[in-house]
Amino acid sequence: MRISCPICGARDRREFYYQGAAVLRDRPAPDAGEAAWDNYLHLRENPAGDLEELWSHDAGCGAWLKVTRNVSTHEIKGVELVQEVAR
Repeated sequence: MRISCPICGARDRREFYYQGAAVLRDRPAPDAGEAAWDNYLHLRENPAGDLEELWSHDAGCGAWLKVTRNVSTHEIKGVELVQEVAR
């Protein structure tokens, strides 16, 4: 799989480090209880199809990227710098 870094160009995915889904989840209250925290920390949706993910270009420019990828086929649909998305 190749990821096109907006700064460095197309690179092998081994230059990047997967950081997780690019989705904010509602954090439980500090006193929400063990079950709520267990769910928040360990249970994730695992849908087939397109997913927005965070990747860092550790072996390159160090940029953080939001990668839209089909998790079934690994086809990269889009790559954006996180700093551009946050604006």
